[in-house]
Amino acid sequence: MNLSVFKKVRVVVSLFFFVVLTYIFIDFRTNIPSQFINGITFLQFIPSVLKFIAVLSLSAGGFLLILVLTFLFGRVYCSSICPLGTLQDFISRFAKKANKKKRYKFSVPHNVYRYSFLSVFLLSYLAGSIYIVNLLDPYSNFGKIISNIFRPVYIASNNSVVWLLEKMDLYWLYPYDFRGLPYLSLIFSFSFLVIIIILSYRNGRLYCNSVCPVGTILGLISKYSVYKIKIDADNCKGCGVCERVCKAKCIDMNKEDRKVDSSRCVACFNCFDVCPTSGIHYTRDKKKKNLATRNVDESKRNFIVSSFIYLIGLASASVAQVKVIPKKLSKIPINKKNPVSPPGSKSIEFFTDRCTACHLCITACPTQVLQPSYLHYGFLGMMQPTMDYNKSFCNFECIICTEVCPTGALLPLKPEDKKLVQIGKVNFIKDNCIVHTENTECGACSEHCPTKAVSMVPFKNLLEPKTNPDICIGCGACEYACPVKPYKAIYVDGNAVHLKAQKPKVEKLEQKVNYEEDFPF
Repeated sequence: MNLSVFKKVRVVVSLFFFVVLTYIFIDFRTNIPSQFINGITFLQFIPSVLKFIAVLSLSAGGFLLILVLTFLFGRVYCSSICPLGTLQDFISRFAKKANKKKRYKFSVPHNVYRYSFLSVFLLSYLAGSIYIVNLLDPYSNFGKIISNIFRPVYIASNNSVVWLLEKMDLYWLYPYDFRGLPYLSLIFSFSFLVIIIILSYRNGRLYCNSVCPVGTILGLISKYSVYKIKIDADNCKGCGVCERVCKAKCIDMNKEDRKVDSSRCVACFNCFDVCPTSGIHYTRDKKKKNLATRNVDESKRNFIVSSFIYLIGLASASVAQVKVIPKKLSKIPINKKNPVSPPGSKSIEFFTDRCTACHLCITACPTQVLQPSYLHYGFLGMMQPTMDYNKSFCNFECIICTEVCPTGALLPLKPEDKKLVQIGKVNFIKDNCIVHTENTECGACSEHCPTKAVSMVPFKNLLEPKTNPDICIGCGACEYACPVKPYKAIYVDGNAVHLKAQKPKVEKLEQKVNYEEDFPF
């Protein structure tokens, strides 16, 4: 069998996941069905683990399939499914094009770094913090890179093309109203991308084998995989060409006992493609280990498996702008006790314990009300999405964010259920309202409230807002529409635990008809 076909298959699969996931994160037209998005993100390891913990259903068990694939064939996830891994491959390929003399050579494993990062990763999560997960999860970091760096470029390009087409009276495309860059997330994403570029340009998959906790977990399992890449001593001539193309730097050709470090091999199959003598094979490991080695390896395996089981077990227990322009600045500051977490998150604690800040919900949100947070959830919750009603509002009919979340931080909601989920409550500051401060008409808040939790009642010769928090769902339409600056006259304070709003009462208008009167025409 021609083993070079393995590389071709790997390239096709990795490009598929990379291109599709990239488009999912930059798409602002919401052309992709949520079911398809769920199918693609189903196999992303960390999000799948977190979603499985949240819903305890095999429908979220993509990580189990990855574990089985790893046990059978090694780290195929790292080479074919992980989009951050494919991004590193692009950078490595560019490095090779830029420097044709560039060659890789075997390096000893950085086990201190690998297991230190993994230990901090696991211990921090077991301690109840997902902050380190947010910083190290490869899928989530890829999502932040695409959504915070490349998506704005894509939108700007689209708007530029729209502008040019409109000059020619062509209206094939439409502009997208982009509502600002999240600077903290942008800085983090750019810094992380620079680190990835430097590491990949110089050392191939060094990040995957020294920092990434997913790579370390799968590397420990791949030590015992059924099929491994092994060097055939009879056919190998010791030319070293396989070592020079190994981006994981895991092929050791310097010793008589030539070998491949299975824990670091990312199954890229580059070695299959270049070996001139068929001296390297994908075969079952038939060697018997001595008792001492077996005991050590068995203890390591038991530790990892038990830690993994313990981890799972522990965690389981576009509105039109108001045309009213205030003449005066408001004076009373808003006092929000809680940020507003997205619908489907159940509570702030539930959400922050599971969200990896991949920003998929942010890019999917059609109104752009979901924005990366700063210190809304505290230092450990930085970059996790929050509802920013200065930017926009939550569409009354929309459930997209609950459908696409890959980690289970947002649980799916039906449209009729979402309309009664109270993520926050309305508050009214009378002394900030221009009806009182400027004696002028407004009513923007009531006009845009979908549940009529804000209504207008007589005040002198005008109408002023009156709130009913019981039927408010916290969508933020009133706060977004309020024209008062710098402090809004009406705002939504988040519920720490989401509640169920009361159904609005629909009052029927009774019209009295006198049938004895003649027809008026």
